[in-house]
Amino acid sequence: MDTILKVILYSFASGITVIIGGVLARSKILPGGDFGKEISHSIVAFGAGVLVAAVAFVLTPKAIELLPLPIIVPVFLSGFVLFLLLDRFIGQRVGRLAQLMAMSMDYIPEAVALGAVFSYDQRTGLLLALFIGLQNLPESYNAFGDLVKSGFSPNKSLLVLVPFGFVGIIAAVLGFLFLKGGGSLVSSLMLFSAGGILYLVFQDIAPMIQYKRYWAPAFGATLGFMLGMIGVKILG
Repeated sequence: MDTILKVILYSFASGITVIIGGVLARSKILPGGDFGKEISHSIVAFGAGVLVAAVAFVLTPKAIELLPLPIIVPVFLSGFVLFLLLDRFIGQRVGRLAQLMAMSMDYIPEAVALGAVFSYDQRTGLLLALFIGLQNLPESYNAFGDLVKSGFSPNKSLLVLVPFGFVGIIAAVLGFLFLKGGGSLVSSLMLFSAGGILYLVFQDIAPMIQYKRYWAPAFGATLGFMLGMIGVKILG
């Protein structure tokens, strides 16, 4: 199979989980009461665990290997600062959209990196596609809830999520065509994304995880991180 076709296939597979998560949220499959809330918090935690695993195992290692320290520090912190500014800007105008922000602002840079990485390291590209797909599912599930709480109807909330299932294909193809072989540039993009992701995890997502004295949300985060380790062990 041609590499460009693999890029399209893997980016589609990782992006379609956005729609799946939205459909699951729209179907209201969770039970009511404390048990349903505990599951919902656990889904948020699972997504946070996957995001941290993506930062630890995929987004930062190559950058640390290839980039000098004077580049690593400002690029990483610039991701943090930009995500902070956008988070505050959106929060003041649209309201409760942390999960949608987390999904879009890490998904699109990662999709670009996915296409670029495939030009010289297909195993890492496959691993990145796996992480993107795993994190998109719980993020879109919870982003649906954020959209509804912000005033969107359930159908309109799902409609907002649908384009995210396909925008990753465009981003990945552009990354493959224009960043081919650009190891340092791609590493910088991934490092920038990592800085922003950590901001969103600890500023917006982590505070939503704790639910009374229940242990399941903490286990959800651990499970998400563990799946990241398993993916690295098998594909890395």
